[in-house]
Amino acid sequence: MTNAPLTAAICLIGDELLSGRTRDINVQHIAGFLGPYGIPVEEVRIVPDVQARIVEAVNALRERYTYVFTTGGIGPTHDDITADAIAAAFGVGIGKHPEVMAMLQARYDEMGTEFTEPRQRMARIPDGASLVDNPVSGAPGFQMENVFTLAGVPSIVQGMLQSIGPRLERGVPVRSLTVRSAGLREGDVAEKLSALNGELEGVNLGSYPWFRSVTDHGVALIARSTDPDKLREAGEKLVALVSEVGRESELIEGEPS
Repeated sequence: MTNAPLTAAICLIGDELLSGRTRDINVQHIAGFLGPYGIPVEEVRIVPDVQARIVEAVNALRERYTYVFTTGGIGPTHDDITADAIAAAFGVGIGKHPEVMAMLQARYDEMGTEFTEPRQRMARIPDGASLVDNPVSGAPGFQMENVFTLAGVPSIVQGMLQSIGPRLERGVPVRSLTVRSAGLREGDVAEKLSALNGELEGVNLGSYPWFRSVTDHGVALIARSTDPDKLREAGEKLVALVSEVGRESELIEGEPS
């Protein structure tokens, strides 16, 4: 475990995300996976299937954050250009990886499917990259320095993450607790919450209202910190804050949905 702050960014690649055709859930999966490692996700970008835009985003993010995760664009079709973009970002060549070619050939032979030229595109790996196993569909992702390039399909992303875990440094995990109050409105506590946020060092406070109906609404106040003692203090003060405005609350470990 390291005491240095570890950070991550996610670059989602694909026109289908920007058009609204596809709804992303990979951010949730990746951020949830990284949390126990003490690696918070601090930025997310969505870029189109345009090589220059991918290169620009990846180069900016890899300079700023400890780790970068890209999703999408490593399949067999014409718009799957992420591997080429990563190679360009790092200034290296790209070619069909012998190990991947052999693995995919065996996989397609087993399925009785022709290993066509478009399918062989999935074996193109930037020079010097290390492979990221894909236990779901076979075609691997890859790692170039601090950048991990994953598929776009959520189930495949989840499978690939298991291969990545042992490669990551560990920071201090952020813990959280929730003070949930039915019937509370954000305006009831806004000023007091702002003041409390200024008092509590090393704690991040958030306010998240819900409204399902006129009889089912309220606010969840969430405290996050790497220090268990400061988190406990924050929880006590949030409970007291809600009580001051005449509402009851429940204190819950973590961040229940």
